Amino acid sequence: MIRNLLIFSALVFSAKLTAQTYIPNSHGEIIVHEYYSLSYLEKYEQSEWVYYKLTPSMVRGEVKRSNNFKSDPLVSSKSASPSDYKYSGYHKGHLAPAGDMKISSTAMNESFYMSNMSPQDPSFNTGIWRSLEMQVRSWANDGSLFIVTGGVLEAGLEAIGANQVAIPKRFYKVIYSPSNGSMIGFLIPNKKGDKKLEEFAIEIDKIELLTGLDFFSQLPDDLENRLEGNLNITDWSFVLKSTSRKSKELSTNTFQCRGKAKSTGRRCQNKTSNENKFCHHHQDQARWFVNPKTKNAEKKKNRCIAKTKRGERCSRSSSNGSQYCWQHQ
Repeated sequence: MIRNLLIFSALVFSAKLTAQTYIPNSHGEIIVHEYYSLSYLEKYEQSEWVYYKLTPSMVRGEVKRSNNFKSDPLVSSKSASPSDYKYSGYHKGHLAPAGDMKISSTAMNESFYMSNMSPQDPSFNTGIWRSLEMQVRSWANDGSLFIVTGGVLEAGLEAIGANQVAIPKRFYKVIYSPSNGSMIGFLIPNKKGDKKLEEFAIEIDKIELLTGLDFFSQLPDDLENRLEGNLNITDWSFVLKSTSRKSKELSTNTFQCRGKAKSTGRRCQNKTSNENKFCHHHQDQARWFVNPKTKNAEKKKNRCIAKTKRGERCSRSSSNGSQYCWQHQ
């Protein structure tokens, strides 16, 4: 039994090592979870990077989002706490998105460790950052990707909570696609995005200079230098492909959520790329929504065609099976 346990442990460890093929250098404590790894910097109470391999099967997973935020038990100095974000005005922004971790309950559970979070402006998290996450999943449909992401951690950052969690001014994402032999990087300010997603694309070398990190150093030097020093936008299609079996193409545009906040009764300020134009907080309101334009068009269509004594069109609705209201029949 002990021998079988040792064999099983070795296999798990081997699987984790396989996933760590392109793990970056580290200035902090390296933590290896089953579906992603991270380098935790106690000084900033968050990860300087989160690294994982995103496969097509992960993208097509069906495990529902858990929203079970919790401290990371593997961080020796103790990670930040969900309470650090309370009343801060900032979202607990995922570095490795929950949407990439739908393959199993373990993956989803791990994605909500606070070591995988960083303070993000709400309009950034639900807007341009979400669009980038969706775009990356679309690319992963065509082949596995190796991804590194994090905030740019530097001196002088403001902080939130009792643990003083630093608020990055910029976030980066570095993506390597072995199947098409290309890399692309993104550097985006932690605020509402005011440009197209592709306009935030940047050479990997520039992100390395900002962060002091070395990405994909395991590649042959000539290949690494060529891929990280050049930006080839044409290698990447900026059209979202649905992760559903229908493979329907979606727009990368974001919209203001149609939902209403329960606390104020006012329209939600979140941005969303969801087809029904409701953010994930207000999906329960989507089923009851009637588009005012559709409603008015239907009302106009069923309006009585008769004219009043003043010569104006009657404002009543027509009776069933007729073009006239009850008074003008």
